[in-house]
Amino acid sequence: MKRLLSLVTQTGFWAILLMIGAGSARAQDKVGSTGAQFLEIGVSPRADAMGNAFTAIADDVSAVYYNPSGLVQFDHPQVMYSYIDYPVGIMYHFIGAALPALGGMIGFAYYGLDAGDISYTTHYSQTPTPGWTFGARDYALSFSYARFLTDRFSLGATIKVIDELYEEERASGWAADVGTQYNTGFRNFKIVMMLSNFGPDMSFIEDEFALPINFKFGGAIDVMDSPEHHAILAVEGAHPSDNRERYNAGVEYTYQEFASFRFGQRFEHDLGGLSVGGGLKLNSVGVPLQLDYGYRDFEVLGDIHRFSFTLDL
Repeated sequence: MKRLLSLVTQTGFWAILLMIGAGSARAQDKVGSTGAQFLEIGVSPRADAMGNAFTAIADDVSAVYYNPSGLVQFDHPQVMYSYIDYPVGIMYHFIGAALPALGGMIGFAYYGLDAGDISYTTHYSQTPTPGWTFGARDYALSFSYARFLTDRFSLGATIKVIDELYEEERASGWAADVGTQYNTGFRNFKIVMMLSNFGPDMSFIEDEFALPINFKFGGAIDVMDSPEHHAILAVEGAHPSDNRERYNAGVEYTYQEFASFRFGQRFEHDLGGLSVGGGLKLNSVGVPLQLDYGYRDFEVLGDIHRFSFTLDL
């Protein structure tokens, strides 16, 4: 165990140095150099309210997206539905499910981004052509598996099938995520690493584009833990392949395991820094139900609202 902790610590140390060193080279930003951007949309209102500093928490079915190794933190079936209300009628849906199997936990998920019907305009006239519309839609299906390798260290992986549609044209491909989690045993302090969207380039008509690969390193710790009050502090850094280094921080406070309040901050992001949200845990129908809401001000793009419900079965 000491050797494992030493390995995790050393790896994390070099990961931090890598991100700090690369952060000084902002001239090398590669904004707009990758496709399938919907894969970078967070699926959980809880996570978004915490500034998306969720890789080290990931203790519900949304772990299939944030860090599959976190699936081992519960041992019963769970399902989740999440909806994001974007401006100009764009909708995002996520459906996830997880259950114990194969000596660990397995998870399934559906991701769907629908831009709706878009009116035709031309270079010569910005007036929509009556009766003429087109659509753009993105989908992904994923399978995840996670298990403990020791009593404190878990490993998880996700494989995704991706499909992007624009009228009659489409781009299809696949990607993989790999995540690790180590619980130090002190105040539930966890250290995590995550590599997401690793896979071959996709092709649209005659052009190829890379996937938005991202490496994350972070931690989370219980700063308050009593029968009535519980609070978590989480921080993480990210090194995306198509942008500068990013940093997130968030706090979640829960009262009597019933009501939660969350807030977070994102640093070095293009839009939307501060986020807030809350959640309720209900058991009125005999089945534990969690309702979550997240809000973010996206500045010139308007307000973003996220909703979800999670059932423990």
